[in-house]
Amino acid sequence: MSRKQLQMNGIEGDDERDEEEEEDSEEEEDSEVAEEEEEEDEPRLKYQRMGGSVPSLLSNDAASCIAVAERMIALGTHDGAVHILDFLGNQVKEFPAHTATVNDLCFDLEGEYIGSCSDDGSVVINSLFTDEKMKFEYHRPMKALAIDPDYARKSSRRFATGGLAGHLLFNMKKWIGYRDQVLHSGEGPIHAVKWRASLIAWANDVGVKVYDTATDQRVTFIEKPRGSPRPELLVPHLVWQDDTLLVIGWGTSVKIASIRMNENKGTNGTYRNIPLSSMNKVDIVASFQTSYFISGIAPFGDSLVVLAYIPGEEDREKEFSSSIPSRQGNAQRPEVRVVTWNNDELATDALPVHGFEHYKAKDYSLAHAPFSGSSYAGGQWAAGDEPLYYIVSPKDVVIAKPRDAEDHIAWLLQHGWHEKALAAVEAGKGRSELLDEVGSSYLDHLIVERKYAEAASLCPKLLRGSPSAWERWVFHFAHLRQLPVLVPYIPTENPRLRDTAYEVALVALATNPSFHKELLSTVKSWPPVIYSALPVISAIEPQLNTTSMTDALKEALAELYVIDSQYEKAFALYADLMKPDIFDFIEKHNLHDTIREKVVQLMMVDSKHATSLLIQNRDLITPSEVVAQLLAAKSNSDSRYFLYLYLHLLFVANPDAGRDFHDMQVELYADYDSKMLLPFLRNSQHYRLEKAYEICVRKDLLREQVFILGRMGNAKQALAVIIDQLGDIEEAIEFVSMQHDDELWEELIQQCLHKPEMVGVLLEHTVGNLDPLYIVNIVPNGLEIPRLRDRLVKIITDYRTETSLRHGCNAILKADCINLLVKYYKEAKRAISLCNEDDEPRAKRDDNRSSQLTERTQITKTMEVKSKTRAGGRCCVCFDPFSIQNVSIIAFFCCHAYHLTCLIESAHSVDNKGKAGPSSQTADSYYGYENGDVDDDEEENDESTPSGMPRMRCILCTTAAG
Repeated sequence: MSRKQLQMNGIEGDDERDEEEEEDSEEEEDSEVAEEEEEEDEPRLKYQRMGGSVPSLLSNDAASCIAVAERMIALGTHDGAVHILDFLGNQVKEFPAHTATVNDLCFDLEGEYIGSCSDDGSVVINSLFTDEKMKFEYHRPMKALAIDPDYARKSSRRFATGGLAGHLLFNMKKWIGYRDQVLHSGEGPIHAVKWRASLIAWANDVGVKVYDTATDQRVTFIEKPRGSPRPELLVPHLVWQDDTLLVIGWGTSVKIASIRMNENKGTNGTYRNIPLSSMNKVDIVASFQTSYFISGIAPFGDSLVVLAYIPGEEDREKEFSSSIPSRQGNAQRPEVRVVTWNNDELATDALPVHGFEHYKAKDYSLAHAPFSGSSYAGGQWAAGDEPLYYIVSPKDVVIAKPRDAEDHIAWLLQHGWHEKALAAVEAGKGRSELLDEVGSSYLDHLIVERKYAEAASLCPKLLRGSPSAWERWVFHFAHLRQLPVLVPYIPTENPRLRDTAYEVALVALATNPSFHKELLSTVKSWPPVIYSALPVISAIEPQLNTTSMTDALKEALAELYVIDSQYEKAFALYADLMKPDIFDFIEKHNLHDTIREKVVQLMMVDSKHATSLLIQNRDLITPSEVVAQLLAAKSNSDSRYFLYLYLHLLFVANPDAGRDFHDMQVELYADYDSKMLLPFLRNSQHYRLEKAYEICVRKDLLREQVFILGRMGNAKQALAVIIDQLGDIEEAIEFVSMQHDDELWEELIQQCLHKPEMVGVLLEHTVGNLDPLYIVNIVPNGLEIPRLRDRLVKIITDYRTETSLRHGCNAILKADCINLLVKYYKEAKRAISLCNEDDEPRAKRDDNRSSQLTERTQITKTMEVKSKTRAGGRCCVCFDPFSIQNVSIIAFFCCHAYHLTCLIESAHSVDNKGKAGPSSQTADSYYGYENGDVDDDEEENDESTPSGMPRMRCILCTTAAG
C-alpha cells in the first residue's frame, strides 16, 4: 500500500525519505494511477500513532515490549521501566522494575497484576491497585513470562518464566513460601511463554511444548520449523486464540494447532496418571510458509494479522551469518498483512514508523486486545470489544483497528461506488451528514441516468424526515413528469408535507390512465386531512363518460366524494361499480332516498339484501317504480328473477302491497318457484282467474288448476282433473269434502264406479262423510274391488271406533255440565263475611287463601250493589242501614245481607230456641265462614264446617249455605 493510502488511514509518514528515489518514481506513479485504483482492494485496517505520554516517554528511551489488558496497556522499555498507560497513551503509573531491558510483560485475566521479566535476571509482579510487589531473582537473563490468568483470585500466585538458563520455571506459593518447579530444561533458552486456562505453551530451541497444569503433565510437542533463523535474530511468537487453539509464528512459518483435551478424572475429582500414549494430542489444522519474517502474529476473526518484516537479499545473508545486527539504514517498512489460514492475503499495509530504516525484525512486536472465541475456525471478538492491535517499534507505537462503516463508506465514495456506499449507509452505522451526502449525489446520479423508479425508491432512505427536501424532490419529479413513480414513497407523517405537494401528486396520478389503480390505493391509504379533495375532484370530473374513465378512476372519485361529504354522488358511482359494501354505505350515511334510480344495480350486487332494503323503504320507492326499473333492465332473464324475488318478499311482508302485479306474480311463480304458486293462489284475491288458469295449463301445474277451477266454481272439471290426470282419489275426496256439495259426491262416485281401485279407496275414506252402504249398494254387480274384504273390515272398524268416540264424548260432555252446575250452585249459596277493620286480621289469618279473598271481594262488591237494590243497603232482619252499626256483615249470593249478630240470633231462634246462642266471637268458628274462603275439598263435605257444625243459612231463602 502506498504512503498516500496510509495517510488516509490516519498515519502521518515520517520525513526521512530519499528525495532522489521520489523524483525517479514520480512519473511511473502518475502513469499507473488509473490501474492501481481499479485493482486496489479496500484496506481492512486503519492506523494511528498512539499519542498522550508515549512520544515523550520514547524520546529518551526505547520501547521493547507491550502487553494489553481490558482496561489498560503496559509498555516496557530498554531502560527497565514499565509504564502503565490508558488507551489514549496517557501514563497512569510507572514501575522502575528493572535495571536492564524489559523482555516480556504479562497481565492476569482481571487486569489487576502486571508481571515483567528482564535481562537483569529478575521477575517482578506488581499490583496495579495496591502496593503489593513480588520480585524474584534468577541471576540469568529472563526472556519470557506468563502469570496465571487467575492470579488475582487464587492464593497460589503461580507464574511460569524462562530465559537463557534453559529452564522453564513454574513458581507457586506454598505454605512455607514461594517455590520454583522446573517443568522443562535441557533444550536451549526459553524464548516465549503463553498461559491460557490450564495450558502453558512455551518455545525453546527445539520447538513448542504444551503443559497442562490441571493434570501436571506435558500435553504435546510441536517441532521447530526447519530453516528458521536463530532466536537471537528472530524469536518465535505464540498466541492463544481460544482455550484450545494455539497460533505459532516462527521465522517464516505459521502453524495453528488445536489441542484435543482428554480429561481423566478420578471419583474424588482428582486427575489420574495416564500413560504417555493416552495423553492429550494436537492437530495441526493450518500451516503455511511466508516470504517474509514474522515479527508478530494475532487472530483477526477467522483470519490472522501478521506483522511482516521484508528483508533484502543482503539482509538475509547477514542475518543468517552473523548475530550482530546491521544498522546501515536500508531496511524496508514493516507491513501489516491480513491473511487467511491458507495464506491468502486479504490486505497489506506498509507502516511508515519512525526510524524503520534502521530496525530489524526483532525490533518489532505485535500485541492485541484480549478477545474471546472458541470455534475451531473462527475465534470471534467478544461483543462490544473493539479488536485493537498495537505495533511497537523502539520509537513508535502504532494502533491498528478494523475499518468501521464510515471508513468503508468514505472509501466507496472516493471510488465513485454510490450504490455500495448507500448500502453501507443503510446499515445504520454512518453519520446523518454522511447519509445526506451519499443520498444527494446518488439521487442526482440516478436522475441523470433516467433511473427514476430507482431514485424514487431510495428517497425515503435518503430524504428521511426533511419536509423541505421531500417537497423539493416532489416538484422536481413533477417537472420531469415522473411524479407517479414517487407517489408510493411520499410520507404522510414524520414528516408531513404541505397540502399542495399531496394534491399535485394525486392529480399526476389521475391524469395518467396507467396509474389509476395507484391513485385508488393512494386515496384509500392517505389520511384525508393532509390534502383537499376538491382540486383532485376537479381534475377527474371532466373525464367522466369519456374513454379515459376507468373503474379504478371512478372508484377513486367516489372515495374523494366521500372525503368531501358528497355522499349521494359517491353512492351513484358505487352503485355503477356494484361494490359489495354499498348497502353498509347506504345505512351508514342514510341514503335511502337515493336508491330510487339504482334498483337494478343494487339487485345485481346482492338481490336478497337489495330486495329487503326496497321493501323496508317502499314508502320512499313504491313497488310500481321498482317493477318499472326491473322490467326496463337490459338483462331480461336476470331482471325477471329479481322481479320474482322482490314481489315474493313484498307479498310475504304485505299481501296487498303489490296487488297490481299479482297477475305477473302468478307467471313468475310458475317460472321460478312453482311450489309457492299454490299458497299464493290461496292467499291472494287480486289476480285474474282465467289468466292464472291459462298459465297453469301452459306449465302443466295440475293442483294449481284444480284450485283455480274450484275457485271459478267449476268443481266438476276440477274433480275430473284430479281423477283423470292426477289419479289421486284421496285428494279428490278431500276436495269434494271441502266443497260441501252432495251432487259433487255423486259425481265423484259416478266417476269412480268403473275404476275398482278408486272404489276401494273411496270406501276407505268416506267414513264420516258418506254412508259406505250407499256406495256398496250402487257398485255394479260383478265388479272386482281389490282387497275388498280388508277394506270392509276397516270400514266397520272405523265406524265402530267413530261411534264409540261419539258416545264417549257425549258422556264426558254431560259429566262436565253436571260438575260445572254443581260447582256453580255451591258458589252461589255460599255466604261471604264483610268484616270491619277490627275483624280483618282474623279474616286474613290464612295466607294461603289470599288469592281467593281477592276474588271474593270482587264478588262482594257486586253483591253489595244487588243488595242495595233488594234491601236498600239495609239488614234484612233489623232493617238498619249497614253504615250505622259497626258490625260485620254476612252476604249471600241470593243478594240478601245481614248483620252478623242479627243473623246469628235469628238462626238460633229458629233452629234451637231452647239453647243459648254463642257469643259473637265463637260464632265465626262455630259457623266457619272465614270470608267464604273454603277449599275445594271442604266444598265436597255435606253441609258441615270443618268442626262438624252446620253452615250459615239465609233466613229469607230456602237455599242454605252448604
